[in-house]
Amino acid sequence: MPAKSAAQQKAAGAALSAKRGDTPKSELKGASKSMVDSMTEDQLEDLAHTKRKGKPDHVAEK
Repeated sequence: MPAKSAAQQKAAGAALSAKRGDTPKSELKGASKSMVDSMTEDQLEDLAHTKRKGKPDHVAEK
């Protein structure tokens, strides 16, 4: 599933980095902190590899 906003894409990238061990989990903030535990590496990769062009910065929750 592609990311719906640039913020979601960035958070997924940070969580993916922590999941792979490149970044300590203690450095994560906000959404990326919960993403690392609740999503698989494949799911994070799908979100993180979404192109940002044309995506809004943030999307309001419904």
